[in-house]
Formats: sequence, structure tokens, C-alpha cells
Amino acid sequence: MRERRQVAERHGRLAETAALWALRLKGYRLLARRYKTPMGEIDLIMRRGGVTAFIEVKLRASFEASLESVGRHQVRRIVAAANCFLARDRVAITQACRFDIVAVSPYHWPRHIENAFDGDD
Repeated sequence: MRERRQVAERHGRLAETAALWALRLKGYRLLARRYKTPMGEIDLIMRRGGVTAFIEVKLRASFEASLESVGRHQVRRIVAAANCFLARDRVAITQACRFDIVAVSPYHWPRHIENAFDGDD
């Protein structure tokens, strides 16, 4: 069981790295990676222009499975962690913010879904 968890952790880190580079090629700048708070964790926090994006990276067999894997409970935890980040970052609090998903699946370029969910849930 422990080995399976370690393999999943390694694959998750690789997916985050793939997402990070795909977003950098689109002009995003990394603010934080694996931002942890007592309320939750955000995989990537990036900025492009006047927008701060809180990004959840999902590695699944298909694009659809990636989107379906982000549930209401996880959304609430991401939003709570984003609020912690906003309380500390003076620039982000004055800018537009959004919640994105990057879907990573084998043999495909990562797909970036902007405004995948809102923070009102």
C-alpha cells in the first residue's frame, strides 16, 4: 500500500511539472507550488497580467475523468486555501482571481480549463 501511494505521489508531481511548463509557455508566472494551509492545498498559484489563477492539477486516464474528479468538498478546500493566500498577497487581493483546472492524461498535452469553478460554492 505504501509503495502505491509513493508511485501516485511521484506521478502527481510529474503531472504538476507538466502543467507548470505548459502554463509557463502560455505566459504565466509561478507564485507558489503546493501551497498548503490548515484548510487545504493548492497545486499551483500563477499570475498572468492582472489575473491570479489558483490551479488544481488532475492526472487521470482521460480529460473527462480529470474534470469529474474535482468534487464539492475539494472545491471548498481550494477556495479556503485561496482566501488564506489572498490575505497575505497585497497584489492578488487587488486583481481578478479565478479557479482553473489543468487536466493531464497520458500521451496528451495538458489541457487548461480557465474558470473551471467559482469561489461561491
